[in-house]
Amino acid sequence: MNTRNLMDKLLQSGQQFLDNNKSGIDLGNSKVGQFLTGAGGGALAGTAVGLLLGNKKARKIGGSVFKYGSVAAIGAVAFKAYQNWQQNNLHTAPQSAPKTLDKLPADEAELHSQAILQAMIGAAKADGHIDDHERMLIDQQIAQLTDDPELLQWIDTELKKPVNPAEIAKLATTSEIAAEMYLASLIITDEDSFMEKVYLDELARQLNLDEALRTEIHQAKNSAVS
Repeated sequence: MNTRNLMDKLLQSGQQFLDNNKSGIDLGNSKVGQFLTGAGGGALAGTAVGLLLGNKKARKIGGSVFKYGSVAAIGAVAFKAYQNWQQNNLHTAPQSAPKTLDKLPADEAELHSQAILQAMIGAAKADGHIDDHERMLIDQQIAQLTDDPELLQWIDTELKKPVNPAEIAKLATTSEIAAEMYLASLIITDEDSFMEKVYLDELARQLNLDEALRTEIHQAKNSAVS
């Protein structure tokens, strides 16, 4: 599977959509335009896996999702937050550079990308809005961007799973990855939603995120999309 490639394509398409929309270009007939306005004309495709955020949330946070043009961009923002926390709270010198995906062996990069994608899927399901019909739409949209049957089946399986932040947190093998998974979840949730806030709180607890680190991630997210 090539999870990272799929995530990058979706994030880049969303970023292009935003740029063109600011220029007043009508994307109604383009693939990404149809994707972003699918599911009854109001639902915005969510982040790298094309998760449907739901109409209200899409209008509120959808644009900020696509400020991140790649999986590596999400990682860079999360790593910066981690560095700030490490320096301010542990009083240790941060690493000079993150272990970005392009510097990881292929098998490690794939597992890393899958962990981020699973975190996003879990967060997207936190408000309970993804039903069988919406899942079918997601599958259809993903199939337009990859013909990898293994990847398609993997995504469909993840979408069908019940929401379980404890299981998702087990994928974090380091504190840095935990920070990245939390940021990936944060950027596609509405913090004003009670259900999604409860989910984020439990995910942070299961990831063993220090409260100061969590604050750094929230601040980094807000700075990145402002």
